[in-house]
Parts: sequence; C-alpha cells; structure tokens
Amino acid sequence: MVAKGPAPLQRTHLRYQPIAVRAGRLHCIVLDTSGSMRQRGRLALAKGHAAFMIEQAARQGEDVALLRFGGQGVELLLPPGRARLSGSQRLRPLGGGGGTPLAEALGQADRLLQRTLRMNGSVESWLWLLTDGRSLERPRKPQLPQHLVIVDFDDRTKTLGRCAAWAAQWGADYQRASA
Repeated sequence: MVAKGPAPLQRTHLRYQPIAVRAGRLHCIVLDTSGSMRQRGRLALAKGHAAFMIEQAARQGEDVALLRFGGQGVELLLPPGRARLSGSQRLRPLGGGGGTPLAEALGQADRLLQRTLRMNGSVESWLWLLTDGRSLERPRKPQLPQHLVIVDFDDRTKTLGRCAAWAAQWGADYQRASA
C-alpha cells in the first residue's frame, strides 16, 4: 500500500511476486510390529514416533504412507496421500507379535514408492524404517527412496548394533530413538 499512496488502486500498483514451489514430499513410514518390539515399551514408543511424523507431515502439507510388518506379514495401513492429523489414529489399535519380515516390508515399500513416482515423478521420497533391528534377515538397501532414515528402537544397554550397521552399509541416516 505504500507504493500506491493515497491514490485509488490501479493496475500499475500491483506487483507480481513469484512463489517458490517445491516438489512434493512423500514420507513412507515402515513400522516394525514384531514380537521383539512389544518388549520394554518399544512398540508404544515407535507408534508415538510414527504418529508425530504423520502429524508433522500434515502440518507441512506433505504426503505420507504407512506400512507395518510383524508376525501378521506386511500391511499397508495408509496408502500414499496427503497426510491428515487423523491418520495417526490408525496406529492406536496396533498390537505386535511374531516374526520380523523385514526384507518383505522393504520390498513392498520400494514397490509403493515406484508406483507413486510413476504417477507423480516430482515427489521427493523419504523412507523411515522404525525398528529395533532384531531380525535374522540381512535386508538389501531399498533402491528408490532419495532419503533413507533408520530409527533404532533397541533400548538395551548391549544393543545388537544392526540398525547402525545397516545405516552405514546403505548410506542412510541413523537415529537412536529416545523416550
């Protein structure tokens, strides 16, 4: 309004200011719900972490997908789409138990990202693996995510160190979960 002054508004007073548009971002959260995650409150902590991530993505206007894996196999709880605050409610009833089909979960996450990137190639893809690393499998690095983060929920004083080793092998970011 300073440029206009007291004169009536005219077309010459209007200024074009381009808005920087960034590529969309998809956070694919892969949550371990195996039997080992039920011990010592790990699953509750991981569910809280995933809920926080979904809520943050919703506030940022980003997309989210949620896979869980455990004794019941791999299940897609939230298909890729705009994050909603209500999406975190899908985590509340989740229980845990059984084995750890980690390689299958990472394979499904890769296929999910592949389909999403085919439909919308301008998406920046993040894969978040929330696990305690207690699996006998030796999973291969997911191929499609541009950013890979492993959040380690192994809270024992003498940890197995698998999550840190995978992160080092895969060139992923490594984070220790904190209560």
